[in-house]
Amino acid sequence: MEKNKTQEQIINYNDQEDTIDLVELFFEILNRWKIILVSMLLCATLTGVYYTFFIHPSYRADAQIYITNTDSVISFSDLQLSSALTEDYASIIKSRTVLKRVINEMKLDMDFEELGGLITVENPEDTHIIHIYVTCNDMELSKNIANALLNISVEQIYQIVGSSEPTIIDYAEADAVVELMPSLFKYLAIGAMAGALLVCAIVVVKTLMNTTLKTEEDIEKYLHMPVLSAVPYYDEETE
Repeated sequence: MEKNKTQEQIINYNDQEDTIDLVELFFEILNRWKIILVSMLLCATLTGVYYTFFIHPSYRADAQIYITNTDSVISFSDLQLSSALTEDYASIIKSRTVLKRVINEMKLDMDFEELGGLITVENPEDTHIIHIYVTCNDMELSKNIANALLNISVEQIYQIVGSSEPTIIDYAEADAVVELMPSLFKYLAIGAMAGALLVCAIVVVKTLMNTTLKTEEDIEKYLHMPVLSAVPYYDEETE
C-alpha cells in the first residue's frame, strides 16, 4: 500500500513538471545576470568589430522629373497624381525594357533584376514630381546610373503614355549624392540583445530539462513527503 502511494506521488511529481513555473524560471535567469552581462558585452564587441571591418557605406543618387500632360483631354492638374498612377510610372521606369537599355548603354556587369534592386521610385504626396533613387556602393556609379535611367525613362514614358514629354527637374550630381551608413549603435544593440537572448535560452532549456530534486523543499513540494534524514556535505579543504 505504501509502495503504491509512493508511486502515485512520483507520478504526480512528473505531472507537475509538465507545468512551467514562470516565477522560478525568472529567478533562474536573474541569478545568472553576470553571465548574461558578459555575453551581452562579448556579442556587442563582436558586432562592433564586424561593423568596423565589414560594413561599408552605400551611396544614393537622386534624379527628379515633373510629370506634365498638356495634350491629353484630362489634365494632370485636374486629376491629381494618384498613387495608382504613380505605380504606373514606377513600373515604366523599372521595366525590363528601360533597365536593359541602361545596362547596354553603360555596359554594366549585372542583369536587369540586379539593377532593379538598386532603384527606388517615389512620389511625394500631392505633387507631380517623381524621384528616382539609385543606391549602390560606388558614388560615381550611382550618379551615372540615375542619370542614364532618367533620360531613358523620360523617353519611354513619352512613348507609352503618348502625352507631352516629362520635364527633367534635376539630374543626379556628385555633390548631391548622399552617403548612407548603418548606425553603429544599432549594431551594438542588436549584438547585446542577441547575447542576452542566447544565455536566457540556454538557461530556460537547462531548467526545463532538469527534473531532479535538489533540496529538501523540492521533496516536500513535489512528493509531499517528509525528509527523515540528510547526509551532510563534508569538505576536506575547509579543515
